Amino acid sequence: MALWVQMAFLLASIMTSVVRGRVEKVLSPECRQSLYKVTTPNGLEHNSLRFICQYYNKKPRYLTLYNTVDHIPVYSAYVFKRSNGEKCVDIPWMYEPHLSTSSDTVEMEPFAQHYMNLNFEDTQAVLDDYMNAILYECCTLNPDEHQDDPDDKASTYTLTNVVPVVSNFNSRIWNKQEHLIRMRLNNYCHGKAHIVTGSSGKTIHHDKVNRSAVPTYLWSAYCCVDYDHNTPYDERYKFPSFAHYGLNEKETKEVVELSVQKLKAFLKKTNFVGQNFQIFVDDCVPPALSRT
Repeated sequence: MALWVQMAFLLASIMTSVVRGRVEKVLSPECRQSLYKVTTPNGLEHNSLRFICQYYNKKPRYLTLYNTVDHIPVYSAYVFKRSNGEKCVDIPWMYEPHLSTSSDTVEMEPFAQHYMNLNFEDTQAVLDDYMNAILYECCTLNPDEHQDDPDDKASTYTLTNVVPVVSNFNSRIWNKQEHLIRMRLNNYCHGKAHIVTGSSGKTIHHDKVNRSAVPTYLWSAYCCVDYDHNTPYDERYKFPSFAHYGLNEKETKEVVELSVQKLKAFLKKTNFVGQNFQIFVDDCVPPALSRT
């Protein structure tokens, strides 16, 4: 191997270890554990997107792709943990100091009382964005209901994991679907389940200073290749993968459930994605099934 190639590999390795808990251009191996086959969704193209390895209490918890212009995540990718659905209490909302500053911390931090003096609101959402949004509320893409460990639950309370959604849609439609997915994976997924939940469509800004954008749609897809093959048919066809999306409006009656392949086709019409857009490697179809 040429010397310059060896040096390039060494430099990449050093960069990965240094930026492990910050905004990452070269994703660290530990942060890739949130991803199916340690591979990010591809085909997302925009110069304002940044990967965030979401650290909490000295451990990486999940991965977020964040839009620093619209101040909302494009998606959060995480490993589902079987849980009873219990919600966190008394967890303060947090921010990512490494997203726009030279902070040495590798972890999300709670908002300080005078946080506006910290000069990071140019690249991420802040508490005032949601306090002044009468029609919208925080919706976590990685919900605490899909986690079991208290620290994993707490780590979902960062505004880089949040999009603004219509209150009625969040409480009446989207939360109900999160609960349904939790029960489905609790009951029928034997192994590890990977979930990617995102926002898409034309976005609008909900105040006069163009702060956090409001997505048109929320979407989510899961992948569990080790599942119970004796699952009742009305649930079995939703394995090893399935997906859903919902229109972020007050009048929305239900989410649309569909295959991962059909979700991909839908998102290509509503998002800044390329023709090579893919959520999971091979759409989460195991090789044995793809040959049949």
